[in-house]
Amino acid sequence: MSDHLLFDINAPVLIVGGYGTVGTELARLASAQWPLLLTGRNPARGSAFGGELGARVAQWDLTDATDFHAEARAVVSTVNDPDDRVLRAAVRAGIPYVDITRWTTRLTRAAVVAATLHPTAPVLLSSSWMGGVTGLVTAALAEQVGGANEVDIAIRYALADRAGVDSVEFMDRLGMEFEVIQNGVRRMTMPLRDSRQVRIGGAKTRVARIDTPEQFTFPLTLGAATAATRIGFDSSAASTALLTAAKFGFFRRARGDRWRPLRRSMLYSPGDGATAALRIDVTGPGGTRSATVLDPAGQAHLTAVGALIGLRRVLDGDAPAGVSFPESATRPQDRLTELAHAGVDIEVTP
Repeated sequence: MSDHLLFDINAPVLIVGGYGTVGTELARLASAQWPLLLTGRNPARGSAFGGELGARVAQWDLTDATDFHAEARAVVSTVNDPDDRVLRAAVRAGIPYVDITRWTTRLTRAAVVAATLHPTAPVLLSSSWMGGVTGLVTAALAEQVGGANEVDIAIRYALADRAGVDSVEFMDRLGMEFEVIQNGVRRMTMPLRDSRQVRIGGAKTRVARIDTPEQFTFPLTLGAATAATRIGFDSSAASTALLTAAKFGFFRRARGDRWRPLRRSMLYSPGDGATAALRIDVTGPGGTRSATVLDPAGQAHLTAVGALIGLRRVLDGDAPAGVSFPESATRPQDRLTELAHAGVDIEVTP
């Protein structure tokens, strides 16, 4: 396999998965600033959308061994890259790269793969929740309180929201232990443990632990002694069912490809749209700041906004050559402004 990308400052921005659920949202946002090349498994599916934006559409099926060749000024991967094909091609060509779709173990592998290739351009691994939005907001709150000793993130997942299949990929991880850091001590835990009730956007939500990349990166990038991400659902019945299933060991027994359709069917029934909502609490030397983040356009849009900010960073020189993460952004308060300009409501409280 010899996928080959060539860096050209005058070439389009390449969005891998550019006519998928998140890819279309990102393409609409990015088309106002850059010419685009959209790729996916089935170009016929994306041809009308590409024509609407004036974007080129091409086939790059990451599950097919057929080689891919293109010129690009930057690459954003909005779909899973299980064999690191997109990452390797971009890094070898010296093309700025943003990835928003990796769970923790794949993100750590990507960081190692990139490091061994000695990148000469930015490699922004922006897979913390919602395309790096949690990292951007956490960094802004940490700056306000002089650091991030403790970070707690609570997500309210709207079952009726528009969603691609990758949006519930965390269901495939619910039977696997993962590492967390609590008061400076690393330990292993199971998903959907340590539940609590929090208020997110005026609604009480029961949330429990899930494995997300920011719980790995925040201790390294921000020096957090505690980093926790929890998820709950706008349906109390769905939350109760999931917590009950976890309590009785369903997800440990139902691991593997055979059970994937059943696992995902428990949550994947996308609707026409709903508000994406999350809350972030950061405690540092100067006290605690909390931010409620609401996007009426939904989680796909919020993820695309995170990806767009990441794309701007790698093209504008904010992200250095080599591997970096969303929370490493300079001028973190400006990122809150960018989110607000994109229609995201952020309310910060002491």
